Amino acid sequence: MNYYAIRAIYTFEMARTLRTPLQSFASPVISTILYFIVFGSAIGHRMIPVDGVSYGAFIVPGLIMLTVMTQSIANASFGIYFPKFLGTIYEHLSAPISPIEMVTGYVGAAATKSVVVGLIILGVSFLFVPLEIAHPALMMGLLMATAFCFSLLGFILGLWARNFEQLNFVPTLIITPLVFLGGSFYSIDMLPSIWRDVSMLNPAMYLISGFRWAFFGSSDVSIQLSVVVIGFFIAVFLGIIWWIFATGYRLRN
Repeated sequence: MNYYAIRAIYTFEMARTLRTPLQSFASPVISTILYFIVFGSAIGHRMIPVDGVSYGAFIVPGLIMLTVMTQSIANASFGIYFPKFLGTIYEHLSAPISPIEMVTGYVGAAATKSVVVGLIILGVSFLFVPLEIAHPALMMGLLMATAFCFSLLGFILGLWARNFEQLNFVPTLIITPLVFLGGSFYSIDMLPSIWRDVSMLNPAMYLISGFRWAFFGSSDVSIQLSVVVIGFFIAVFLGIIWWIFATGYRLRN
């Protein structure tokens, strides 16, 4: 394992993030604060508790997951797309660096940025709602696993996209709606039975529910199922990345 190469890629990506702190950290945090103000403070006290949890506290895990998922995809996709767009990715491919080392550097940096943003949002949430975390170690594990999972997806999108329109297509028109409809702001038990069944087909729902269980000890699905779903998608995304590098799909031309 070429740890020097991994460290070089990781350090470069983190340095690029630190050069744009407003875009990398302030923008997603401010956007989430607006959700807290509108849904948590303005109308939260008018909502009935959900599973014994105040509505303002109930939406905290969903808001963190919403930001972490979208930021992970954006960080990883832009991180690998620009070397491909500029043609410098061929330097990576011709260097004595294996695909796993390249993926570790880019995905690790993207996941780190998303976890930091998620923790900042978690810290800010204590200013708006009374919040207790029932299983903090599990919460951190799920946060890092989700960031890693969606950073892998973003890495795939960055390799697949041929232009900026394709780069933004999946996060904007697919991922964001799935996250919003995955129980970020509500429990699926509030839905009619037919829509509850439809929601069970939404993969984002399992990730949000598992993260919420780490906070409150209750969620729409079991924590074991949420962990299995996260592990399944990580395995699938790793398999797709292996296939891309093995075949040179959109890398060699």
